[in-house]
Amino acid sequence: MTYTFDPLVPRPIDRPTEVAVGPLTPQGSAALDEAKIFSGPADPADRPAWRETLRAWRADARARHGYTGAAYARPEAAWAARCSTVAQVWLWDELLYSFEEERFTPDRFLADARERFGGLDAVVLWHAYPVIGLDDRNQWDFYRDVPGLTGLVDTLHEAGLHVFVDYNPWDVGTRRGDDDVTELAAVVRELGADGVFLDTLKKAEPELVARLEEARPGIVLEGESKLAVERIEDHSSSWAQFFADSPVPGVLRAHWYERRHMQHHVRRWHRDHSEELQSAWLNGVGVMVWEVVFGVWVGWSPRDAGTVRRLVTVQRAAGDLLLDGEWTPLAPLAAEAEAAGVYASRWELDGVTLWTLVNRGELDHTAPVLAADAPQRASGRLVALTGGNASDGSDVVVPGRGIAALLHLADGTEAPAWLPGLLTALADAPHDADARFPHRLARRLAPARDVPGPPDQDVVVVPQGAYVLTVRHRARETGMYQGAPYVDEWKPLPPRLHDARTLQRDGVLSAPVAVAATEVTNAQFAEFLEATDYAPAEPHRFLQHWADGRPSAGTEEHPVTFVDLDDARAYCAWRGGRLPSEDEWQLAGEARPAAFGTARPEPAVWSWTESEHSDGRTRFVMLKGGSDYRAENSDWYIEGGRHAPDYSVKYLLPGLGLARSATVGFRCAWDLPVPTGPGEATA
Repeated sequence: MTYTFDPLVPRPIDRPTEVAVGPLTPQGSAALDEAKIFSGPADPADRPAWRETLRAWRADARARHGYTGAAYARPEAAWAARCSTVAQVWLWDELLYSFEEERFTPDRFLADARERFGGLDAVVLWHAYPVIGLDDRNQWDFYRDVPGLTGLVDTLHEAGLHVFVDYNPWDVGTRRGDDDVTELAAVVRELGADGVFLDTLKKAEPELVARLEEARPGIVLEGESKLAVERIEDHSSSWAQFFADSPVPGVLRAHWYERRHMQHHVRRWHRDHSEELQSAWLNGVGVMVWEVVFGVWVGWSPRDAGTVRRLVTVQRAAGDLLLDGEWTPLAPLAAEAEAAGVYASRWELDGVTLWTLVNRGELDHTAPVLAADAPQRASGRLVALTGGNASDGSDVVVPGRGIAALLHLADGTEAPAWLPGLLTALADAPHDADARFPHRLARRLAPARDVPGPPDQDVVVVPQGAYVLTVRHRARETGMYQGAPYVDEWKPLPPRLHDARTLQRDGVLSAPVAVAATEVTNAQFAEFLEATDYAPAEPHRFLQHWADGRPSAGTEEHPVTFVDLDDARAYCAWRGGRLPSEDEWQLAGEARPAAFGTARPEPAVWSWTESEHSDGRTRFVMLKGGSDYRAENSDWYIEGGRHAPDYSVKYLLPGLGLARSATVGFRCAWDLPVPTGPGEATA
């Protein structure tokens, strides 16, 4: 396949913008308005004029756009300027939710974040995508219909975190309620959310900003990618996703324009986060920790997680310096430091000077970082915050691909009250050079099988033996069985996204399997309930389409829906069977496509299969068959409609009953005796 772009190379829109040093022209100023990052000049001699140009542009842009900074004066929103880490969290991440206990486990999630990342300042509770579109539930339903969600938000608040909800403006094809502005404002009020992540939007329109502010004074809006300069006025945060830096580190345009504007760096498919972490460190901004990317494990290496821990430890302690101090990007350093790939920003306030240092090289730099004639080496006190002996400006360790910090106290300046605690905390957070990707494999969770009973009369028998299957699927950010669909790629675009794909599956059936030719019906499931008094451990949404515990008149022979995997397993066990695996389902379907494919009678529903997997952070299952429901007008929905037996959808399992859907039913399968000869069989 020939691509029109190289997915491993940043697109032009993601690249840094060159700064034309000298007097500003209207064209030059407008060009800088459009930057993500201002490119850093390679020659140190050019940097003073470069900084002056950036200062001139900032003053000019603020005047042109009538900047007031009113959004940053809201006391309820002041936290955003110091929000160093925000985590994107799938609501059903197995650190945050226990499928075994059927409850949220925020303590476990927070303990992991403290140990590896130094704790979090905020979380985005990601909820609907990529499961939305399976049925007509809209994005608001996926928040409002979660039992105990307000309690989870309260717990996170009590732990000192702020909570963002997610807004999907592309959700236009599911159940319609009120307009998006009304619905989002209501969800913000109901959950007590502190902010809104604007998925796929760079900015909110003024009406949405005003309505959200009314619903939650001080609400923080964080758009995706590059925020327009004029909207820094009313968006106090932005999501710096897919921002490529220059070889010599550059300056983030939005944060330079307004120091209180917090940005969160992330390249979600990358396995090496050192470049965006270094950019965040030099710019005094935050990072987004995102390890479960729409159900795919993209874990952070010990090196990069440890870098986050050091970064946030310093930023939280020295926040006043970073917000109010005089910022000098690409501050002068010793020539040998620069030759080694070491760069710094300098922050000065009330006799205290902080250098945030990065090392773009692979080898540790242990040598003077300040030039011999630097005034800070002649007087006052130097402290190597992150390792080394800085009493004379030398022996400051800047780890390869890592960060470091150096502090200077002018003569007569008392040490900040936060310094002793910071030194203690940093001593417990040394640099870890281990940059290996922490792989995870999804394992199949196979429930215990009961003694098989006789199958239904209308079945498709799949013979024992080896098989090879071609499975069709759509390229989604969920991937399929193992691994990330995109590795070290910049933003995935068609034909790398949403295009048709195939994979091969092979295996061996040790015995014949009989798969029911039809789905279990409402009437059959009602018979099961009467015979067993079955009651699910989590009743939410169970048989939600029934009335007074019975199927509605005329639907008795329709496939039963609003059942989850455990409900389906319980029924199949009662019938002496089990759920078919996705491969068994497909083998049966290809043997009798009219009963499994697009020619099924109405209403057609997806089928659960015995394909539950977990990598310890995400659970998923393969759905087969397709349904009559289709959410239209967005590629971000699960693909609806009827499908041939060879088609699969990877469905991320939600908990607390949300997996029960109007469009998903099931069929049973039975293990048959193994034939031992002509006309013979043995159990």
